[in-house]
Amino acid sequence: MRFLLSHLHSPLGELLLVTDDREQVRALDYADHEARFHRILREHYGRCELVERLAPASISDALTRYFEGELGMLDRLPTATAGTDLQRRVWRALRGIPGGTTTSYGKLARELGFGDPRAAIEIGAANGANPIAIIVPCHRVIGSNGELKGYAGGPHRKRWLLGHEKALPIPVPIPRTASLPGF
Repeated sequence: MRFLLSHLHSPLGELLLVTDDREQVRALDYADHEARFHRILREHYGRCELVERLAPASISDALTRYFEGELGMLDRLPTATAGTDLQRRVWRALRGIPGGTTTSYGKLARELGFGDPRAAIEIGAANGANPIAIIVPCHRVIGSNGELKGYAGGPHRKRWLLGHEKALPIPVPIPRTASLPGF
C-alpha cells in the first residue's frame, strides 16, 4: 500500500500524519514515538510505502483550529483504519465522545453492548491500539474513578489535551519543551 506522510507542528510536539490518496487520515502520532507509529502501520497494513508530502490543507487547517480552541473541527475529518472488528467499533465510539467530556472504559464497554465488566480491559486494549491520535480521541477515556489511565502519547499529553478541551477542572498549560512556532 502507498500512503502519504506529512509532518505537522503542534503545541504537543511534531506530529506524523499518514493519509491516503483520498485524503482520509490513516494514522496520526507523535514524532517522538516514531517506533510505535511504524509498528502500528505494519500491524494494520503490512508493508506500506510512505511518500513525504505536505499535509492536505483541510486536515492541517482542522488540526490548527482544534489547537486554537475550536474542538469540533476534527469531527468531520475522514478517517480510515484497518484493525479488528472490535477495534473499529471502539474507534467509532471514541469519535462520538464530544470535546470537553470524558467517559470511562467500563461505560464505553456498556455502551458497546458488553455486559461483562472485564470487557473494559478489551476496550482499553483497543483504545491503546488506536492509530489516529487526537482525531480519534482515545485521550477522552479515563478510569471510572477519574484516574487518567495510560495514553500512548504519554500522560503529560493526555492531561494537556483534556485541559485544553476543558474536560479537567483546571486548564493545563502547554508544556514548554513541546511548544513549537505557529502555536
